[in-house]
Amino acid sequence: MSNEPVFHTMYRSMNKPLTIWGAERRLFFLALVMGGATFNLFGSLLGGMFMFLSLYLFARWATVTDSQVLRILLNSSKFKVRYDPAQRAEFTLQRISRD
Repeated sequence: MSNEPVFHTMYRSMNKPLTIWGAERRLFFLALVMGGATFNLFGSLLGGMFMFLSLYLFARWATVTDSQVLRILLNSSKFKVRYDPAQRAEFTLQRISRD
């Protein structure tokens, strides 16, 4: 076998997240549905628009910060915690006096 490195062509568009108006598409759809549900529940167009706008701005921020945050958040409940600093084996303390 040769020790020569193998180069494969990779296009930039393969690693871009799919976005709608700059927000990840699933988060955008969630904001849209929640805005519509708020409008239907309260009967307030202003309330529905405010809910959509606030969730949309959060979705844009989340997409810019980390485009895979939704996938990580939803999959985090499936895996065990590797290290929990709050769980320790019990230990006893012994005080030695210098009398």
